[in-house]
Amino acid sequence: MKNLFNGVRLTSRVAAGSFLIAAVVAAPHALAHDAAAQRIKQLEQSLQAIQTELQKIKSESSQSVQKINSIEQTTNQTVQKVNDLEERKAAFVERVDPITKRIGVDVTEKTRMLFFRGGFAHMMNHRDGVTIQNQVLPIGAQDQADKQGWYAGAGIDWALTRDVWGFMPKTTVFAELMFEYKQFGAHVLGNGAVGNAPSMLAGGALNPINVTVSQFTVSASPKIKFFEGSKLRPWIIPAGFAVHVMSPPSESITYITPGVQFGAGIDYNFWKDFFIGIDGRYQLTAGKSDGVNLSGMTAGGYIGIGF
Repeated sequence: MKNLFNGVRLTSRVAAGSFLIAAVVAAPHALAHDAAAQRIKQLEQSLQAIQTELQKIKSESSQSVQKINSIEQTTNQTVQKVNDLEERKAAFVERVDPITKRIGVDVTEKTRMLFFRGGFAHMMNHRDGVTIQNQVLPIGAQDQADKQGWYAGAGIDWALTRDVWGFMPKTTVFAELMFEYKQFGAHVLGNGAVGNAPSMLAGGALNPINVTVSQFTVSASPKIKFFEGSKLRPWIIPAGFAVHVMSPPSESITYITPGVQFGAGIDYNFWKDFFIGIDGRYQLTAGKSDGVNLSGMTAGGYIGIGF
């Protein structure tokens, strides 16, 4: 019995020792398994984070691509619009080019011009005067000047606006100041009272002197020129103010008469800042001034220098 008990106890000790040895041997393997599982879990978390970041980058890239496509589409539309405008411009230039060639564009526009005039003058009425035909002193020669004559003058144009103050493009309004001398005869026979040497009032014989019949005009007018930028520019004077000085004076010794001036003409820029032109003007006075009506007209040409 004792031996049996000892055997059982020995067997128990051997079993306990074996279990202890097995536990000691198995413990490092278990610990190693737990560490590997923890690392695997960390790797899985890292992969999930990387996958999330990749999804975010992919989403942002997709949005960027959409924005680029939108910009490209807008750019293409803009380019198409520009091409359409260029085509319209080319078509417009093609239609306008024959006209611009006829009138001559691409001229350097000047805002001022000094011009010199000359040509034919005409009086609407014959002139009486203190030294020629005279109804007050009808003594001796009673000659009258011809209605036809010549004129010479000069003036200056000064630009005020290039588009009639916003109402008409390419239409320039100038202020014109002009001086003009007209002559209707230099050998008109003087009357016997004061146009005779000596005067017949003093008992002299008929010996009429030569009298020059002339007229000096100064005027200020608005001048409207069309087709700014072209070589050929027509113009009009709708109405301007003029003052006429006549010689010889009227029978009542009047020598100044006011009036209204109308005119029309055309400029041509033939070389650099030099212009030639033709014009016609009509001078209207309010009836007779002390028996003399100075209404008349002129027609001729001029040469101008722009500056």
